[in-house]
Amino acid sequence: MNNDDLIKETEFQINNSETVGNIHVEDPRIIVKNINVRYGEKLAINNVSIDIGKNEVLAMIGPSGCGKSTFLRCLNRMNDTIESCVVDGELYLDNENILDEKTDVVPLRAKVGMVFQKPNPFPKSIYENVAYGPKIHGLAKNKIELDEIVFNSLEKAGLFNEVKDRLDAPGTSLSGGQQQRLCIARTIAVSPEVILMDEPCSALDPIATAKVEELIYELKENFTIVIVTHAMQQAARVSQRTAYFHLGNLVEVGPTQKIFTTPQHKLTESYITGRFG
Repeated sequence: MNNDDLIKETEFQINNSETVGNIHVEDPRIIVKNINVRYGEKLAINNVSIDIGKNEVLAMIGPSGCGKSTFLRCLNRMNDTIESCVVDGELYLDNENILDEKTDVVPLRAKVGMVFQKPNPFPKSIYENVAYGPKIHGLAKNKIELDEIVFNSLEKAGLFNEVKDRLDAPGTSLSGGQQQRLCIARTIAVSPEVILMDEPCSALDPIATAKVEELIYELKENFTIVIVTHAMQQAARVSQRTAYFHLGNLVEVGPTQKIFTTPQHKLTESYITGRFG
């Protein structure tokens, strides 16, 4: 089968099937119901429903442009910053519909933090990068409490021992992997419930990637984590469940090992075996 035939078959399968696998979990932190996202006339996310469990790492995989990052940005309403973007459906965080127009996105984005593809430390010291969020949200009453938040966040991000003697140095002076862990520490510092990660290791070398993956594994003890990744090996290493997206549709979701060994949908199997990507 040539590539054009595969594309036609893909579109037919998408249009004539529903999501396979178990989209529901017993103890959900996030419940997504019938989410659609449009950029102008273009439908980017088509009627997606999925639960995301407490203390779960959910990996989202799929070809470039399939809607993974767009869907991820729904979870803390980052799509609001895009003028042409319209989101409809229901999206519950701890039983509150965060798509309600009355929802204040500032505390929401503290509860649902985000780590981006490219490390983006502020042009401030290492200490101030982590302290910035707690200061804005009034999480510390004094310098002693602020120090405790900063030190604990750096410790949880696996960075404290590497930077404890140079907290006044610019965050931008760190290596790429250290900068990404600093951004994770900055996210943790405001006590989020959910951490979103959009290709967090794509700009990192293998050693830095391994450290971030180890950190993700440790963070799931306290946080719900949703990670977008093009690296299927990474999804297999860090996640409990994996969701496969294609052409804006959630095609299949299930336990990660099952998705990678015995997927139920032909599209998932074709992607994992490298027939397209």
